[in-house]
Amino acid sequence: MKESRKSSYKNPNIFSAALAKRASKSMESRRLRRENFLVRKRSLEDSNCAAFKQKSQMTNTHLGPFEELGFVSMRSQTIGHIPCCKCSIPILPNAANMCTKCLNGEIHIDDLPSRVKIERCQNCVSYLKPPKTWVRADNDSKELLSFCLGKIKKLLPEEIRLIDATIMNTDPNSKRIKVKIRVQRKVQDHHGVIVETSKEIEYFVVHRLCPSCSMPAMNQDDNWNAVVQVRQYVPEMRTLNYLEGVIHKHRAFYSAVKLKQVQQGVDFFFAKKSDAMKFLDFVSSVALVQPQSRRFHNQLVSQDLKSNTCRHKYNIVAVISPICRDDLIYLSPKLSARFGQIGPLVICTKVRNKITLLNPFTLKFCIVGGDQYWREPFEAILSVKQLVEYIVLDAVIVCSEEVDSGCQRYVLADVEIARVSDFGKNDRIISVRTHLGHLLKPGDHVLGYDLYGANFNCSEAEEHKASFPDVVLIQKTFLKKKLQGKSSKASCSDSDYNNKQMILRDLERLSLYGSVEDEVSHGMDSIVADAVLYGGLADGIADLNLSDGDPDSDGCITDAEG
Repeated sequence: MKESRKSSYKNPNIFSAALAKRASKSMESRRLRRENFLVRKRSLEDSNCAAFKQKSQMTNTHLGPFEELGFVSMRSQTIGHIPCCKCSIPILPNAANMCTKCLNGEIHIDDLPSRVKIERCQNCVSYLKPPKTWVRADNDSKELLSFCLGKIKKLLPEEIRLIDATIMNTDPNSKRIKVKIRVQRKVQDHHGVIVETSKEIEYFVVHRLCPSCSMPAMNQDDNWNAVVQVRQYVPEMRTLNYLEGVIHKHRAFYSAVKLKQVQQGVDFFFAKKSDAMKFLDFVSSVALVQPQSRRFHNQLVSQDLKSNTCRHKYNIVAVISPICRDDLIYLSPKLSARFGQIGPLVICTKVRNKITLLNPFTLKFCIVGGDQYWREPFEAILSVKQLVEYIVLDAVIVCSEEVDSGCQRYVLADVEIARVSDFGKNDRIISVRTHLGHLLKPGDHVLGYDLYGANFNCSEAEEHKASFPDVVLIQKTFLKKKLQGKSSKASCSDSDYNNKQMILRDLERLSLYGSVEDEVSHGMDSIVADAVLYGGLADGIADLNLSDGDPDSDGCITDAEG
């Protein structure tokens, strides 16, 4: 009985140890399973994150904070990729399920021409645009590219769309022009798939003379049908010189068959009446042309009674206003009142298709249109060839409160001047008010009109001469011009010498306003054009010497000082 009790006491201890050992084993197995589960979970998260990053790089989408952890964001859904049915590379889904390379290889655009014929005039470098139009275009220019594309535009089907075109480099003597184009076409058989391809088109040039160049030289005097006679009846013709520079800049003379310089202007000959009309409209938009002179005078040249045809020659005279820049103008009281009481004496500061007048004593200005000018025309009483050089002794700016004017480009000043030629002869000092107060200081040289000893070509101005000031200043001069001697001056003609002086004076004004941002606001946009004579600005200033050199060197103007 006692042994059974002892064994009963020992059995619970054995059972409890076995249970504890079994419990520890189960806990260890659960811990290992937990660790394995966490390891597998981390590896799965890393693989999902790498897959999402690779997909974002293929679709160019940005991953958010949740997407980086491997979760799918409903806000930014990405487009999946599919393999190409031909080459199995990943592509975006399309109607044909093919990549661009396979699509271009499967579908061809065979409607593009490979060679096109064009006709070019070798003399004037113009191309024939059927039926009778000749277009001027330089090599590798936008005009040439537009002309080449116009030749193939009618040959392309409606479903082909032009995307880009460039001219390729070729040998100028090869008579070949290569243009590379890129086109798109929508294919209906493949559910509206758009195919894009590029192709080189070769244009082979055939030389042919245009009508103006094919006319024989012996009949050159008879190969025109219309002439525009541009005239300006004034000795200097500065506005006409400016007009010539603008015509050369815009190439408005390219349609002219012949040019002829006459005493008071230039004649432009044209093969067509329409070309003469276009040129006349261009001149009228740049200069102040008299409306009454824009009339056609035709002359019968030949007539065929059987076919009822005749040939006429047309003559147009374009008379330009005689007013030039820096001219001194006298306005009658009636005309001055019509222009807003601007004053009897004004100077011209700008000449285009309108004239700008300025009162140098009050800074009042007005703009006169073409119709208003030709209704009551006025002329200049003094021109730039009558300018006299003065030296500034003193300059005092007039207070702005005393001046009531809308002109902000000039400043009034009371200056004391003396004539340069009177130095050493007399002590005459002239006090005058001028609009050049922002430029003048003591010691400067200035050009102006001497009204005290001048003779006017207007009787009304002669009657009011007593009320005029002694001097009207026009512009500041920066270069001191000296003559070399009688021998060097005798080698130059008077007209060439005067022209060089005018060019040099314009270059001085250009150096004055060269640093100003808005040249047009200062009225200086016509300086260079006004300096262009019939031989061109380069020819006009080729013989000028603007540096301190040897006094015995050739030329008429020397010792130029800045």
